[in-house]
Amino acid sequence: MPQHYAETEIAVESDELRALVEGPPLLRRVATGFRFVEGPVWVTDGDYLLFSDIPANTLYRWDEQQGTTVFRQPSGFTNGHTLDRQGRLLSCEHGTRRVSRTESDGTTVALASHYEGKRLNSPNDIVVRSDGSIYFTDPCYGHKPDEGNSGPQELRWQGVYRISPDGAELSLLTDVFRAPNGLAFSPDEARLYVGDSEDMLIGVHDVLPDGRLGDRRIIADSMGSHAARRGVPDGMKMDAAGRLWATGPDGVWVFDAADRKIGVLPVPEIAANLNWGGADRRTLYITASTSVYRVRLQTPGA
Repeated sequence: MPQHYAETEIAVESDELRALVEGPPLLRRVATGFRFVEGPVWVTDGDYLLFSDIPANTLYRWDEQQGTTVFRQPSGFTNGHTLDRQGRLLSCEHGTRRVSRTESDGTTVALASHYEGKRLNSPNDIVVRSDGSIYFTDPCYGHKPDEGNSGPQELRWQGVYRISPDGAELSLLTDVFRAPNGLAFSPDEARLYVGDSEDMLIGVHDVLPDGRLGDRRIIADSMGSHAARRGVPDGMKMDAAGRLWATGPDGVWVFDAADRKIGVLPVPEIAANLNWGGADRRTLYITASTSVYRVRLQTPGA
């Protein structure tokens, strides 16, 4: 697919947020023409971005030289992605209702597909802790026959789960969210942030020594009243200074290390997810509806 280097100067909401953007605040569209893009992850070994087009059942690769090419098709209607400690791709697959890992030879293996004998709902987003444990959300957003996810909902809840470092145990950590979506660890891994796309909020849990979660505290519960409500709490990532960058209504919401909102970075389409990339990890890539955008920042990703 061709590259689409269209640049737009954006109006940054606050001086505090403006100071985090490099040079003129330019949002560049690097690829477009998709159906609904999600799950960006930067692969340092090769310097390229992977992202999903969920309804197209395709996982794409983008780099500066070749632009956009197909990485895997069919993809299992993948949504969120991350890399494990060995650099292997971990994916949440809507269609197969599982979390998978791509091995070095390109084959995929299932890491989780059932909890207490019942099929997962629709794994959505995923993060890895430094001990190798894997955390993921499991709402019902991918429960769509046209995206390969057939059959009834078997679990009564929409939960946040943990796969143990050895892969032997799948634990339900919390079911307090109505639709858990994006999630991110603080840089010290002492807290786990989770967005709820139905209740329009972001919650945070203390992470206990054994990997379980403490009670939820809410840091943003007014997202549903924002402007025209173009978008919902969805993907989120941390920068190196402990600021949370979360897609939401009208763009990317930014919170400081004390969980105080400092502004919204506007995006012309509904933003679904984001991740840092580039050699210095200071380019923020944003998947938004039909396009992939990027903006240069002063701060690197965590």
